[in-house]
Amino acid sequence: MLGHCLSRAAIAVAAVALLAGVAHAEQGRDGHLKILYWQAVSTVNPYLSGGTKDIEAASLVLEPLARYDDSGTMIPALAAEIPTVGNGGVAADLRSITWRLKQGVTWSDGTPLTAADVAFTGAYCMNEEMGCNAISGFADVSGMEALDDHTLRIDFGVAKPFPYGPFVGSTAPILQKAQFENCTGTRAQTCTAENFGPVGTGPFKVDEFRANDVIVFSANEHYREPGKPAFASVTFKGGGDATSAARAVLATGEFDYAWNLQIEPEVLEQMLTNGKGVVVAGFGTMVERLVLNQTDNDPDLEPDARSLHLDGANPHPFLADPAVRRALSLAIDRQILVDFGYGAAGQVTCNILPAPAIYASDANEACRTQNIEEAKRILDEAGWLPGDDGVREKDGVRLSILYQTSTNSVRQGTQALIKQMWGQIGVETELRNIDAAVFFGGDPASPDTYMKFYADIQMYTNNFDGVDPEAYMANWSCSEIPGPDNQWLGGNISRACNAEYDALVAEMAVTASLEERAAIARRMNDIVVQNQYVIPLIWRARISAHANTLKGVGVNPWDSELWNIADWHR
Repeated sequence: MLGHCLSRAAIAVAAVALLAGVAHAEQGRDGHLKILYWQAVSTVNPYLSGGTKDIEAASLVLEPLARYDDSGTMIPALAAEIPTVGNGGVAADLRSITWRLKQGVTWSDGTPLTAADVAFTGAYCMNEEMGCNAISGFADVSGMEALDDHTLRIDFGVAKPFPYGPFVGSTAPILQKAQFENCTGTRAQTCTAENFGPVGTGPFKVDEFRANDVIVFSANEHYREPGKPAFASVTFKGGGDATSAARAVLATGEFDYAWNLQIEPEVLEQMLTNGKGVVVAGFGTMVERLVLNQTDNDPDLEPDARSLHLDGANPHPFLADPAVRRALSLAIDRQILVDFGYGAAGQVTCNILPAPAIYASDANEACRTQNIEEAKRILDEAGWLPGDDGVREKDGVRLSILYQTSTNSVRQGTQALIKQMWGQIGVETELRNIDAAVFFGGDPASPDTYMKFYADIQMYTNNFDGVDPEAYMANWSCSEIPGPDNQWLGGNISRACNAEYDALVAEMAVTASLEERAAIARRMNDIVVQNQYVIPLIWRARISAHANTLKGVGVNPWDSELWNIADWHR
C-alpha cells in the first residue's frame, strides 16, 4: 500500500515537471514567422519617424501604457488598468492622470520596468531640441512624476477632458531609461545602436537590423505572458512594392503576412484564386490626400529658406493663391481614382477626418463632383491665363507643379490621372516618385522625405491611433510646421499657419462634451479642407493579407496593425 502511494506521488511529481517543461517550451512552438512590409523600415524608434512602417515594426518590441484593439476600444498594455474619473485614476478637475503599471514586467534584458522609465520617455519626447514625432500627444503636459516604482502621475496645465494622449497607442511607447538617457535632445538621431535595437517589453527583441532592408527578431524570453509569443523568430523584410508583397503571400506562399496592399483590385482578386491566403480589411481613419506646399521650395533658394515657413515670409509662388488651390481640387474626379486603384477598399472622401462618424463634416460634399469649367473660371478671374503653350501663367509665374509621392503602382496611376485632369485646366505637372523607405524615412539629412517636402504637391496616406482626434488635428497648428529646429518632424506638412485654427486646437484641449469636441473637430477639418491646405481624395481601408495557416490576426485600423502579434500562431 505504501509502495503504491509512493508510486502515485512520484507520478504526480513527474507530471508537474512535464507540464512545466511543456509550458516553458510553448514559447516559440510555431517556429519562424515571415512578414513583408514593402516600405522598408529605417528606424525602430517611433519617436524619430512618422513612417507607419517604422512605428509598426517598433511595436513588436516597444509597448505603450495602453493601446487600441481592433474595435477601437482602449485596453491596458503595460498599465494595470485604464485610469478614469470613476476609479480615481483621473482627477476630478481633469488636470492629472495617474497610471499604475502591471507588476512583474521586465525589459528584454531582464531588468524591471519602472515608472521612472515612463517619466524619462515623456521628458525624452518633450525635449524641445529633439523634434519628437509624437509631441502632439503630449499637449498641455506640465509635469510628470514617478510616485513609486509602479505609479506615474501626469499633470496638465489645463483641464484635460481626454487625458490619454501621452503613452497611448503605438506612436508613444515606453523607452528604457538606462538605454536612452544619453540620447536626448539633439543627440537623439545620432544614437544608431539604440534606435536600431531598442530594449523593449514587447513579445520580441531585435537581433539584427539592416536599415531599409530587413530586421530579424527573436522571442523575448522575459515576456510577461507565459507561452507567448508562439513564434521563436520573425523576419521583417522591407522593400519591393505592394504587388510583389501580395504575391509573396497569396501566390507563392513565401511570406506569412503582407502589409498595405495598395494595388489594383482586379490584380488582388486574381491572386486570391491561388487559395494560399486571405485578405483582411478595415476602415479606420486613413485618408489618401494631396498636401499643397504653402512655402517656396525653389532649389535655387538658400538651404536655410527652401520649404521653410519663415514666419510667413517665404510664400509659395502660386500655391499661396487660394484660387489656384481651389481650382486644383475642383478639377479632380475622385470617383475615377477610387474605381481605378481601390475598388471596395476605397471610398471618395471630402474630409481629412472621415471617422468616427460623429467627427465627419458634411460641409464639403461638393468635392464629389468634378467641375472643370468652374476651375477654369476661377483661374481666369484670378488672372491666371493660358500662355502660348496652353499653360497658365501670371506675372511671369507658370502653373507648373512638381508632384511627388512614394513608389507604388496605384499611386503612380493616380498621379497620371490627376496630371491629365489638371492638364484640362491649363496646369503643367511633372511627376516624381521616391522609394517608400526614403520618402517615409526619418533621416533629417535626406532631401527626399515627405517632411522635407522639396516639391509643390505630394500625396500619401495618414491616420491616427484610437478614436479621439485631438492630437491628430493638432498637427495643423503653426507650432507643428517642420523645419531644422524640430529635425523636420513637425506634423504640419503643408506649412500653413492659421490663427483661427490654433485657437480651435486650444479650445478642443479644454472641452469635455463629446458633442462640442466633435463640432470643434469638424470646424478644424473644414478650415484645412476649404483652404485646400490638404486636398482629401480617398478614404482607404487597411488592406493586408496573411497565409491560411496563420491564425489570431485581427486587422486593426485604430493602432498598429501588429498590435496583437503576441497572439498570432499556426
